This record gives sequence, structure tokens and C-alpha cells, in this order.
Amino acid sequence: MFLRRWLLLSTAVLMFGLCPLMAATITYAVSGTCGPVLSGSDPLGANGKSGVVTAVVATTLAPTTKTTTSATYTLPSGAVTVVLGGTSYTASASTMKYTFPAAGADTMVFTATISVDHIKGTVVGSASLAKGSFKGSVTKHPAKFAPSPQSLTAAVAAGGPGTQIKYTALGSSTVLGLSGTASN
Repeated sequence: MFLRRWLLLSTAVLMFGLCPLMAATITYAVSGTCGPVLSGSDPLGANGKSGVVTAVVATTLAPTTKTTTSATYTLPSGAVTVVLGGTSYTASASTMKYTFPAAGADTMVFTATISVDHIKGTVVGSASLAKGSFKGSVTKHPAKFAPSPQSLTAAVAAGGPGTQIKYTALGSSTVLGLSGTASN
């Protein structure tokens, strides 16, 4: 009897310990060619080169803030990786925001704190997706967008419509358009 209870208890402890590790995740990838330079001086030399933002997000996360047309999630350290100008940066802190306004494109915005030559910097990647890519359920938990993959069109003005990457590092702020694809 003692052995049976011990086995049941051991199995329960093992399962509860592994459950967080078995949580489902979504891997978002936004990739393409950086450019044109929309503002700033581009000290990292990313214009015309590959740009990639990858995020691995647990589907069990709860939003940090939400409205009827958006949800923002705080991601753990290392969840977001950014490649700019051939150099890879892993985020020490990051957020992900979905927006799906009544009019206009749905967007997915990643904000990541990175280190450049031991100096903290920030990267904000904004992917402009097709209208209706997200369902309202993303205000409860992260979810995939559809269709996937989607083609991305580079923004032509900083802060304007289209996909763009903004980075602040080494005392400078640069905004680049990004044309390519987004997938999950």
C-alpha cells in the first residue's frame, strides 16, 4: 500500500513539475530586407541587409494590458531574438502587442531591450498584417494569425503604414522599412 501511494504521489509531482515545460508555444518570425532608411543614420549598417525578429511565446500567457482592439504581453528574457545587419541580439526584456482596429491593418509589434557593445539599446519591430489576421481571442492569450505566411510591405515613412524596424543604440535612433514575410 505504501509503495502504491508513493508511486502515485511521485507521478503527480513529476507531472506538475513538467506541465510548465510542456506548455504550447507559438514561434513568430518576421524576416526580410531592411530598407529604405526612413529616419536616422543607421550606425549598425542594417540598410539593404537581412532583418529578422523571432519570438517564441507561450500560449498560456495572460495579457499585461488589453483593450477591445489590442493586447500587450510581457515576454520573458530570451523570448525575442533580433538579427540586424548580420548581427544577432537576444532580448533581455521584451513585449508583444497585437492590434486589430476596426479600420486598417492588423499589427504585431515587438519591443525588445538588447545590448550593443555593452550599451543597452531598444528594437521595435512592427509588422503590418492583413486585416482580420487576428481574432478577439488574442486579448486572452497569444494566438496564431492567419493566413500564414503573409507578405510584408515596407513602410515608406517612419511611423506610417507598412512594416518597419526602429532601433535605438549607440546614441542614435534609426527607422528602416522592412519588406519580406511574417509567419507563425
